[in-house]
Amino acid sequence: MLSRTADHLFWMARYTERAENTARMLDVNYQTSLLPQSAAVSKVGWQGMLSISELMPAYNAKHGEVDPQRVMQFMVRDESNSSSIVSCLRAARENARAVRGSLTTEVWETQNQTWLEINRMLRSGDFERDPGQFFEWVKFRSHLSRGVTVGTMLIDEALHFMRLGTFLERADNTARLVDVKFHAVQSDFFGAASEKDQEYDFYHWSAILRSVSGFEIYRKVYRDVIKPERVADLLILRPDMPRSLHASLNEVVANLAWVASDQSSETARRAGRLRAELQYGQIEEILANGLHAFLTQFLDRVNDIGVRISRDFLIPA
Repeated sequence: MLSRTADHLFWMARYTERAENTARMLDVNYQTSLLPQSAAVSKVGWQGMLSISELMPAYNAKHGEVDPQRVMQFMVRDESNSSSIVSCLRAARENARAVRGSLTTEVWETQNQTWLEINRMLRSGDFERDPGQFFEWVKFRSHLSRGVTVGTMLIDEALHFMRLGTFLERADNTARLVDVKFHAVQSDFFGAASEKDQEYDFYHWSAILRSVSGFEIYRKVYRDVIKPERVADLLILRPDMPRSLHASLNEVVANLAWVASDQSSETARRAGRLRAELQYGQIEEILANGLHAFLTQFLDRVNDIGVRISRDFLIPA
């Protein structure tokens, strides 16, 4: 496959996944902002949202003070923000258009219809009327895109590069979400907390789990009250949790093996080593050594794998 074609397919999938993850993070912040809380606590949540995406400097330069409505506008419809939902869906559509001949009709029409529909919704004010419903729509279109891709594309290199893009992006976003949200909780992980703190923590952890469609999975797996260390275990080490770091790396390693070339052996080795550390890791060790340090190193290594995939197969950035 031509490097340029692989590059467009890879980034089409990454941008679609990024739009979904942005919608998920905005949705959890929007839902928690409706709970009784002080303005300071609410502000910390929205600052965390910008920190996850490394967009605080860009936001401050344009808007200054953190305000929920401005943050949502910046993250949804601001075309100057390359990580906004509208920018991601435009980039996904443009990458799809560039390799129209490598996609099935269903995949192309799904991408194109998503782009046309989001423009209509933003013009008509659907987002402002019901942000929650808008975020659900973005997630649904991403689910639809993945389903149509897997259901209609030939299982060849084109599909494997799309899957690589999807799961590298997912691993990156889940790690950022866990890192920022765990730091947002003021009470100690394992310390005694007041009844009010426990109630706040329940809603906080529930919101984090719901943002990755993990609330029902948590209940099914642990059958217990929500505990921070188990949330971390679910989102980092569980291979059967679809959006966990372990599950994402399983997909990256598998799809790398399908497209392997002579020059990609080191990339495959690094991805395999990272996957092995998740496979044989224990959450107690990770927490004892520092969750933030672990996730920071994980993000660096995922970024390194992404750069190496670009160098080995795609158009170098």
